[in-house]
Amino acid sequence: TGRSRKAVWGNSSRVRIPLSPPQLLKMKITILSIGKKNEPWIQPGVFRFLERLRAPFAAEMIILPHSSFEDDRARQEESERLLSRLKDSDFTILLDERGKNLSSPELSSLILQNNTKHIVFIIGGAYGVTDEMRQRADITWSLSKLVFPHQLVRLILAEQLYRAQEIAKGSRYHHQ
Repeated sequence: TGRSRKAVWGNSSRVRIPLSPPQLLKMKITILSIGKKNEPWIQPGVFRFLERLRAPFAAEMIILPHSSFEDDRARQEESERLLSRLKDSDFTILLDERGKNLSSPELSSLILQNNTKHIVFIIGGAYGVTDEMRQRADITWSLSKLVFPHQLVRLILAEQLYRAQEIAKGSRYHHQ
């Protein structure tokens, strides 16, 4: 279509970035992330991958501000805000370094197996998430044993969603 695809920045309480064409605004995937807006150097990379996604991989990213508290109070408040956005029917994938490692083909299969559900990826805050949030997650996924900055995790996740889509299509983007 002739419509442009621009990131839409919300007010200071959150950032919402719909990154798929208007006909795909019924999103199947939501990325909920605690933290600050993407830095100027990371935003083009996140946008580059998410704008290429099509159903059932079409996604939106919602960035919720971090807590003004620290440690346990921050973890509790941020987890409560994340949990308040989830529905019982959502298939929830929590990103956490203590989770299960998935290959890119495994992620693609996981999304396809759950494509009738609303899939929500959760990126917690700097202090992590509560046990209640962990228990709510259908899967806890580790990108690596390493800990990454949240903005970099958003970029890696956006690329992995694009890669999962391309694996499902059988394109040459992913090499075995």
